[in-house]
Amino acid sequence: MGTAGEQMLRDKFQTNGIRVGQKLTPLLSSYVEAMEFFFIATADRDGNCDCSFRGGSPSVKVLDDETLIFPDYPGNGAFQSLGNIVENPNIGMLFIDFSHQQRLRINGKAEVLDDEELRRWFVGSIQVVKVTVEQVYRNCSARIPKLVSLSKGE
Repeated sequence: MGTAGEQMLRDKFQTNGIRVGQKLTPLLSSYVEAMEFFFIATADRDGNCDCSFRGGSPSVKVLDDETLIFPDYPGNGAFQSLGNIVENPNIGMLFIDFSHQQRLRINGKAEVLDDEELRRWFVGSIQVVKVTVEQVYRNCSARIPKLVSLSKGE
C-alpha cells in the first residue's frame, strides 16, 4: 500500500514501511476520544494545502470503527480547512500525546455536516465534520518532545 514515491524511498533506505489499518480498534477509539487536540491537513481542488489545529473537550467522537466526527467551533471565520473539505474530501488527522510520546495518524474522506443531532456532542459547535476512516496507523514516537508539567514552587 502506498505511492510509487513511498516505495522508491523505502527501497532506497531499505525499510519495510509500517502496518496500516483501515478501522479503529476499541483501544485506538479510546485514545482518539481522550485527546484534547489534534491537527488536520486538507487541500483544495487544485492541491493547495492547509494545516490547522483543532481542540476542545471532547475534540473527537468515534461513532463506529470506520467513522468519527469532530466539531467546528466559531473561529476566525476564514473556513480554510473546511472550505477545502467542501472541494476535496481527503483529510489527514494527526494526534500527538506529548505526555506519553505517542502519535496516531488517520487518513480518510471528510464531509461538513450541519446536523443538529451530531452537534449535540459538542456544545457551542456550529457544524461537524464527519470522517470515514481509510487508513489508521501509529507513527514513530522518536523525536516527540516529552511534555513536563511544572507546578508552582518547582
